[in-house]
Amino acid sequence: MSDLWTTETLLADLIAHPTVSSEPNRALIDFMANLLEDAGARVEVFADPGGGKANLFATLGPERSGGVVLSGHSDVVPVTDQNWTTDPFRMSAWEDALYGRGACDMKGFIAASLAMARHYAELRLRRPVHFCFTHDEEVGCLGAQALVPELEARAVKPAMAIVGEPTEMRLIEGHKGCCEYTATFTGLEGHGSAPDLGVNAVSYAVLYVTRLLLLADRLKSGAPEGSRFDPPWSTINIGKLAGGHAHNVIPGFAEVQWEMRPVQPADARYVKDNIRAYVEEELLPQMRAVHPDADVVTEVIGEVTGLEPLPENAARDLVAKLTGANGADLVPFNTEAGLLQDLGMSVVVCGPGSIAQAHKPDEFVSRDQLSQCLDMLRGLGAQLAA
Repeated sequence: MSDLWTTETLLADLIAHPTVSSEPNRALIDFMANLLEDAGARVEVFADPGGGKANLFATLGPERSGGVVLSGHSDVVPVTDQNWTTDPFRMSAWEDALYGRGACDMKGFIAASLAMARHYAELRLRRPVHFCFTHDEEVGCLGAQALVPELEARAVKPAMAIVGEPTEMRLIEGHKGCCEYTATFTGLEGHGSAPDLGVNAVSYAVLYVTRLLLLADRLKSGAPEGSRFDPPWSTINIGKLAGGHAHNVIPGFAEVQWEMRPVQPADARYVKDNIRAYVEEELLPQMRAVHPDADVVTEVIGEVTGLEPLPENAARDLVAKLTGANGADLVPFNTEAGLLQDLGMSVVVCGPGSIAQAHKPDEFVSRDQLSQCLDMLRGLGAQLAA
C-alpha cells in the first residue's frame, strides 16, 4: 500500500475522533500512542490534571540531541451553527479533496507524520525524529504551554521543529504572537430610572473597550521599520462584549473578551500596562465611589509568543531544501511555533492545506497537498539518516 493511502486511512480515523477543544482528546492521544509504540517509538503521554486531555511526545532514533520535532495540535474548532454538506466527523472524499473537521487544521499533517513512522523506524537514523501532538491549541495553546517545562528540563534537546499548520506547503518563518484575555466587570444592579444609584457594568465595559480601540489605533503608528507582517503593526480585536438583561435594569455584570496580536514584545507590554493603569486609576475609583465591592478582573486565557523571523534558521534552510522553496513568508495567524523557538529550537511552519479552509464548514485538504507533505517528510528521514 502507498504512503498516501495509509495517510488517508489514518486521517479518516483522526477525523472520527471529535476532539473539539471543549471535549476530551485522550482517546485520540491513546490511539496515536499505540500506533507509534507499534512502530517502535518511545512514547510519553502527559495528562492534564483532570485526565481527559493529554499531550503526546514520542521519539524514534537515537537518544541524543540534534533531532527534529514534528509538531501538531490534536484539537479542532466547533462545528456548531455551521452548515456542513456532510458529517464533519466522518471523512468524505470528492475528486482530489478529503473533507472533515480538522482535515487541514491540522490532522492532515498529523496523519502524514504517523504514516511515516514505520518508514523512519526502518532507517538507521543518526539523529532522532520526535512526534509532538498537543491539546487545546485553538483556545490559547494550553497543551503546548504545559508541555514546555517538561521539554525544557531534558538533557536531550531537539535542534529543529516543523510545525505542520496549513500553509499550502509554503515555508513560513515568522508570525505574530497571540494574547487572549477576558475582563469581567462587577457593578451594582438597580432600576434604570436611577442610574446614579447603581454601577452600570456594561457602561464601564464600554469605556474599557473604547480605551482598547484607542490603543489599537496608536499601535498603527508603531509598526517596526521594515515589518513584513500584514498588517505591519500589532493589532487588537474585541471578540465579545456581553452584559445586561433588560432595557430598564442597570446591569451588574459584563464581560469583554479580547485579543492582541503583537509583532514585538514591547507592544504587548505597552497595551497591558496602559489598560491596567486605566482600570486601576480611573475605572475602579469611579465604580467603588458608588459601590465598594465593584470590581474589574482580567483573566489571562493565553499569552503565546510569536515566531520571530531570524537571519539564521536551520529549520527553514532544511525544509527549503526538502521542498524546493526559494524563500520564506510571514503569516498573521498564531501557532505553537514561538513556544518551541523559545526552547532554543530553529522552527519553521509548513504543512498541507490552506488556512482559508480552516474553521469553516466543509473543511478539506487535497491529496496533492498531502503528497507534497509526504515527500517532505520522506526527505527528512533521508537527512536524519545521512
